[in-house]
Amino acid sequence: MNDNSESLPLARFTVLDLTRVRSGPTAVRQLADWGANVIKIEAPAAIDSAKGMGGARNGPDFQNIHRNKRGMTLNLKSPDGHAVLMRMVEKADVVVENFRPDVKTRLGIDYEALCAVNSRIVLASISGFGQDGPYAMRPGFDQIAQGMGGLMSITGLPGQGPVRVGVPIADLSAGLYAAIGILVALLQREETGKGQWIRTSLLQAQIAMLDFQAARWTIGKEVPPQAGNNHPTSIPTGVFRSSDGYINIACSGDVMWGRLCEVLGAAELFDNPDYADGAVRLTNRDALNAAIESYTLERSSDDLVESMNAAGVPCGPIYSIDEVFADPQVQHLGMSKTVQHNTLGPMDVIDNAITMGGAAQMSYRATPERGQHTSEVLAEFGFSSDEIEKLADGGVT
Repeated sequence: MNDNSESLPLARFTVLDLTRVRSGPTAVRQLADWGANVIKIEAPAAIDSAKGMGGARNGPDFQNIHRNKRGMTLNLKSPDGHAVLMRMVEKADVVVENFRPDVKTRLGIDYEALCAVNSRIVLASISGFGQDGPYAMRPGFDQIAQGMGGLMSITGLPGQGPVRVGVPIADLSAGLYAAIGILVALLQREETGKGQWIRTSLLQAQIAMLDFQAARWTIGKEVPPQAGNNHPTSIPTGVFRSSDGYINIACSGDVMWGRLCEVLGAAELFDNPDYADGAVRLTNRDALNAAIESYTLERSSDDLVESMNAAGVPCGPIYSIDEVFADPQVQHLGMSKTVQHNTLGPMDVIDNAITMGGAAQMSYRATPERGQHTSEVLAEFGFSSDEIEKLADGGVT
């Protein structure tokens, strides 16, 4: 169990984690970070040589995404392994998987099978394209979802072709939506006494994350184009060069526009009829951006950021990743947490982005080694020492 787990919001829930790669582990991480008793179930090394994402089990990616769990091994393809899992399901609250839709049926761990042994179980399934439909059996991958979900068509500089986002946003958002679904299902279970099967997919999550850009089509029948660093509708908002780098300025509405002109000492821009209101500023955006940049080039990034924020104009630096974690506000927010790994030593993982005033602080734990807690977990689920030894000797765990 996680340290101080009894005082954490999700401590009463046991989660069996059958997930791989990123979308599923992202979902489970939200639960583990808030104290759920998460048991990461992997195949024994003898039948699965996978070393983790990118081929590096001890690398930053794998170590960050699987923290706060315990690990055990189990061969789900064997009858004995399946029996072990079902015995665990009897006492569990949640099972999370992101296999292709047909795999769980072949393994005998679909919702009907799980519900037969525990009617309170919540099964969360993440797929590439949905559990049914013409693309259900296609292999899912984040970049494919980014393309099919429309994101790449609105990302990048106009005329330079589609561009993927620099993080696996379809994977990550699918994981977050799955975590929300799990929590909603657990809340409903308190009223009905029954679990349920919740589903999401990379494609669904990616389309949902388009948000107002998607609504521009579904409601306004407008196909959004690429806008580069410009905001599609808020003008002037974008990237501007300073004397020593780049900054972001987000200026929306006439009041903010007046403040921006005042900070820049650009009264002639404020008085120019080509920039008199939002509609004409949008029409003349390229000329306006160039005019603003002629002023920002004369001042340093720090000077611009400080003076604009003091005037109430949103403005910020554009950091490299190392600069992000050196920023005093980021340090104040504590966006990294140190964990102690048995062999790798201390390392900093990324903190959860939620702060709760009424919950204890989570004592993060490092990602477990493959099968590190197999015997411990099985004993907690009622397996005798003889049973545990027999399962290990038989290659089931």
